[in-house]
Amino acid sequence: MSNLKITNVKTILTAPGGIDLAVVKVETNEPGLYGLGCATFTQRIFAVKSAIDEYMAPFLIGKDPTRIEDIWQSGAVSGYWRNGPIMNNALSGVDMALWDIKGKLAGMPVYELLGGKCRDGIPLYCHTDGGDEVEVEDNIRARMEEGYQYVRCQMGMYGGAGTDDLKLIATQLARAKNIQPKRSPKSKTPGIYFDPDAYAKSVPRLFDHLRNKLGFGIEFIHDVHERVTPVTAINLAKTLEQYQLFYLEDPVAPENIDWLKMLRQQSSTPISMGELFVNVNEWKPLIDNKLIDYIRCHVSTIGGITPAKKLAVYSELNGVRTAWHGPGDISPVGVCANMHLDLSSPNFGIQEYTPMNDALREVFSGCPEIDQGYAYLNDKPGLGIDIDEEKAAKYPCEGGIPSWTMARTPDGTASRP
Repeated sequence: MSNLKITNVKTILTAPGGIDLAVVKVETNEPGLYGLGCATFTQRIFAVKSAIDEYMAPFLIGKDPTRIEDIWQSGAVSGYWRNGPIMNNALSGVDMALWDIKGKLAGMPVYELLGGKCRDGIPLYCHTDGGDEVEVEDNIRARMEEGYQYVRCQMGMYGGAGTDDLKLIATQLARAKNIQPKRSPKSKTPGIYFDPDAYAKSVPRLFDHLRNKLGFGIEFIHDVHERVTPVTAINLAKTLEQYQLFYLEDPVAPENIDWLKMLRQQSSTPISMGELFVNVNEWKPLIDNKLIDYIRCHVSTIGGITPAKKLAVYSELNGVRTAWHGPGDISPVGVCANMHLDLSSPNFGIQEYTPMNDALREVFSGCPEIDQGYAYLNDKPGLGIDIDEEKAAKYPCEGGIPSWTMARTPDGTASRP
């Protein structure tokens, strides 16, 4: 197909799970041949759509969709300034769609194009939460009954604050019952309040309870979500050593990564880092200096499968494993892209998974099969997933700023969400 060309680029916005999602559809002059990609940046969903429609589409129309690397490289610098999360998600949607097309042309799943399977199934971790230690334990036991061998354990979600914001996750999460935050001033600025010091003191209590009740036969993960000071993160990592976490996620903010060297010198708790990074080069010093154990990466925010595969290989050469971000604010197309990388990466570590509701599985056909804590992809060419645009239109996006990002500490200071 030497005359294959891109003829149209569409942005499809939909929210079947109550979370705004963006999917890119790249169409070609070959009848019925198109690709899908994930461009979901929930907090700026309409900005991403504009970037795709106004800039990426004119850039792409007429190009050969098989030239994935060339399109990625030229697209990444087409705005001159190196891309942030808005343009990277736009680029990611295109990149994943091009890999989808390439797989369909080859008659192979994308993981075959990336080197073939390295494993028979993809181990998953799921989220568990609760208002106190017993509720967390009960939820973990329920996930264990479903076959999960890895769980992320939070108590009152991030920082113990809880949330009613359905854009964060598909359930309402209560504030932790036994975390007593400091008193606030008499006049409170609106926001989601949490006490980072009280939260940090509660985490060892949680894992002490869980290990005493559940033993060491199940793997535990905990997400700090960068909500504490660097020195508190170091102390927390040291205290948690005895509970043998699978990893501690995002203990410091991206602007405080220099503290990881001090943390590494004082604690052997495995560290996962990088959910908020937007460029693969942000991982380089952490990987080179052996400061992390897992790359924690939102694939669409760094630009798609093309840079993610390179990052996975670079990590492999340095003994670091993958742990791609898999929250509710990623489309099923993005979930499949993660899993094609998972299957083909020898240094795979673990895959985060957020269960899909019936509406998501109705809109997106070809979603992964989940069984006993493992994910299985189908063997269809490309990414193996499709979208019903008519059904997707029944679930319009709302936009707006999620309330959970409006985090504040007890005295009213704006804080990291």
